[in-house]
Amino acid sequence: MARDIWAIRLSASAEADFRQILRWTADRFGSAQARTYADTLSSALQALCTGPSLIGIKERPEIGSNIRTLHVARNGRKGRHFIMFRVADAQDGKVIDVLRLLHDSMDLERHLLPEG
Repeated sequence: MARDIWAIRLSASAEADFRQILRWTADRFGSAQARTYADTLSSALQALCTGPSLIGIKERPEIGSNIRTLHVARNGRKGRHFIMFRVADAQDGKVIDVLRLLHDSMDLERHLLPEG
């Protein structure tokens, strides 16, 4: 039985978060660690391709309607960030919109600002 593959769309904010996280990591821990963490972030984003019922996803109604998070620390990888996302409207098909990549010590609700 074939699995449904979900498309992953990163918002401009999520793309900027990704770059900033890697810059910060390289500045503090070196370029090798930044490459390792890039793999960790990418692996978590790739895992979302299996859809919003992936183990480890949490619904976050306290943050907003249809908001969910997935911590990047999974499958033996260490990390301190959440992927904040929502499932796109039904007419978009099987699409997950990644809104932000935020450190797990942040007030997530405060950092979810509308784009546009």
